[in-house]
Amino acid sequence: MNMINLFSALPPRRSVHSSSFPSSSWKHISPKDKVAVFITSRLNPRTTLFSVINHCSAKPNTNINSSNSEQNQNPPANGPNPRTESQPLSDRNPSISPSPPSSSSSQSSSHTRGLILDLGRGSSWDSSEVGSPVVKRFLSDEEERWYMWYHGRSGEHLGGCDSIGLAVSSNGAHWERVIQSREHAGLVMRCSDDWWAFDTAGIRPCDVVVMSSSKVRASSAVYWLYYTGYNSEKVKYSENSSCLDLENPERVPGNAMNSDKGSVLRSLPGLAISQDGRHWARIEGDHHSGALFDVGAENEWDSLFVSAPRVVFHRSGDLRMYYHSFDKETGEFCIGMARSRDGIKWVKLGKVLGGRRGCFDECGVVNAHVVRNGKDGKYLMVYEGVDMKGERSIGFAVSNDGLKEWRRLKEEPIFRPSEAKDSWDSRGVGSPYLVQLDGEESEWRLYYRGVGNGGGSGIGMAVCEGAEIGNFIRWTGFQI
Repeated sequence: MNMINLFSALPPRRSVHSSSFPSSSWKHISPKDKVAVFITSRLNPRTTLFSVINHCSAKPNTNINSSNSEQNQNPPANGPNPRTESQPLSDRNPSISPSPPSSSSSQSSSHTRGLILDLGRGSSWDSSEVGSPVVKRFLSDEEERWYMWYHGRSGEHLGGCDSIGLAVSSNGAHWERVIQSREHAGLVMRCSDDWWAFDTAGIRPCDVVVMSSSKVRASSAVYWLYYTGYNSEKVKYSENSSCLDLENPERVPGNAMNSDKGSVLRSLPGLAISQDGRHWARIEGDHHSGALFDVGAENEWDSLFVSAPRVVFHRSGDLRMYYHSFDKETGEFCIGMARSRDGIKWVKLGKVLGGRRGCFDECGVVNAHVVRNGKDGKYLMVYEGVDMKGERSIGFAVSNDGLKEWRRLKEEPIFRPSEAKDSWDSRGVGSPYLVQLDGEESEWRLYYRGVGNGGGSGIGMAVCEGAEIGNFIRWTGFQI
């Protein structure tokens, strides 16, 4: 058993304890100093402590005391690649043909164009729903490696709760689920089984930052996973909202868990850390439930829930979190912001973006992802816009400083549901995640969740070439 001393000196509030599945993977850690954290690694027993830590990044560039970005770092693991499982796209629906073999001239079927990760097989943990892609690219002199964390759900296993999975890729387009166990290919983290915790009814990944900190004493950086945790507490909202039936978490058609009109599940932001991106230890925040912070007071815009915390490193001692909630007073979804010096303690700054009358985002904006443009330093936000009918598409906004001066550069969405009625993403697109590829000619990749008219969901990819973000086109294959 490896012992890792992560935090510096303050009296611990709770003892370190583990959740039950698997027994060695997910722990709760109080964010206090000199807490000895025991993590049982599934690596070779001859692996030393320092080599385990170095599996996060051979050359980490993101640090709370550094201004470099975590994107395009060296690969997070220098050891053997994790076992993976590939899956043909036809597994979910016999009427959908498998994706063609990878080649420079291959084009995907019009039914599955852009689809890169389908539902899990049979009755697996992610056979009912997938979404919330969080994608990271790592580079070294020897290889290119991509990691994608996502949420999945099955109506039959794990009590129907959302859990977190991991898929890996060598090019960001062809993905395989990591095999932790034969029964649950891809699964790396599930909801807590502690009755007092904020994340007992489901968890969804929101962002992963690779960084080190004075709070974390290690020879190299580690993964920080910010996620949404849901519990069974239901909170009331106005049934007279002019927009739509509110959901939290949002469900694909036919998968709704909340049957009580006028109420939603409470959700709060959480944090977990990992040495390899697969085995996670929860970090308890200041809230009594272990969350990083609480919802707002009754008269504040985020009094119902806090969802989709996305974190951007700005500079030394300055991290920004973007999250969404539903403002009962205005009857719309809004994006809010918080700031932190250490990534654990956060101060809210209020709303930064809301909906617009008569537009595709009239009922508000959710699931925003913010990145800093490597070319000019501006902040770019892609978000999921909700219209009066509840239909969802993806919008775009920009800010010079990433604070409150956000402006939309386009009146229309930059990405819409497919016009083909039988397409896998014809009903709605959302949960966008933006990745910038460096080079002489910039390329942007947009990862997203798509929902079809039949109620199935999947994760897709669209591309946009050039320094300026315009309309994205669904990926159809690599071109020579």
